[in-house]
Amino acid sequence: MIFVGEGALLWRAVRHTLDGGLPVDLVCGPSTGVPAVRPDAPFLEVTDVNTAAAELAAAGTDGIVWSLNNRMIFRSLLLSGGLRVLNIHHGPLPAYRGLPEVALVHAMLHGEREFGATLHQVEEGVDTGPRLAADHYPIGPDEPFQVVLRRGLETCHRLFERCLPLVAADPDWTGEPTLASTGPGRYFGREALARLDQYRGDPGFARATNPGFSAGYFPEFVAALR
Repeated sequence: MIFVGEGALLWRAVRHTLDGGLPVDLVCGPSTGVPAVRPDAPFLEVTDVNTAAAELAAAGTDGIVWSLNNRMIFRSLLLSGGLRVLNIHHGPLPAYRGLPEVALVHAMLHGEREFGATLHQVEEGVDTGPRLAADHYPIGPDEPFQVVLRRGLETCHRLFERCLPLVAADPDWTGEPTLASTGPGRYFGREALARLDQYRGDPGFARATNPGFSAGYFPEFVAALR
């Protein structure tokens, strides 16, 4: 298995996979995301995973690529090379596609009382591939963004833990039958981030935009709130 992404969510998944006796063929991502806890995991520094399509194709032993906390977009060259790319997306698809932190803020501003994580197969669209599995979690009416985000990250990791053995046993696993495919849904990207200012008069704005511990991870998000 190959892993692409960065940060704690990626490396928790790598550690869980290795501790479970499953192979990790390669980990790809920015150099800033490399911890010292798993020096036994081969690492390839990339800022655009598509430039390493040949390396990924050569390294993979089971054809599976896991994408976790990954902001790089997979393009046709890599997706057509025989690898199956599975992404853990923080957000219920298709309703909340795009940047997870932007989608979560809008969900809270829209009064959602539930959010979630989705495992889907990556296609050339952004967060549009067939859904394979999903888990949901509650949003408390008075909880700030940072609290909800932490719960969401834990949900993402639990979803990975739940689906890893299913994919390991069957790399062609088609997922939970009720989640087979979806439409495009709504997309929350940088344009939606730029529109956050229009919600400043909303009584829930301060609660929904309090980054707390995550401020350093989302500089664009923090800058948009200034």
